[in-house]
Amino acid sequence: MRSSGISYLLWCLSLVGFCGIHRFYNGKWITGLLWFFTGGLLFIGQLIDLILIPAMTRRANYKTRLEYSLA
Repeated sequence: MRSSGISYLLWCLSLVGFCGIHRFYNGKWITGLLWFFTGGLLFIGQLIDLILIPAMTRRANYKTRLEYSLA
């Protein structure tokens, strides 16, 4: 299960230049690559993600639970 707290810690890596790591953690590989190569959409996307991180982790956890319940 993913944690919002860890996502926020990974988001903090953007302050030293590693943008998008929190998106990789939450299973969003394509947007993670986009954030990584564009500096978090020129840091505007990084700021928006401060609000979106709890929903991202809930969605990633839901998908994980759904996959395990169907298996």
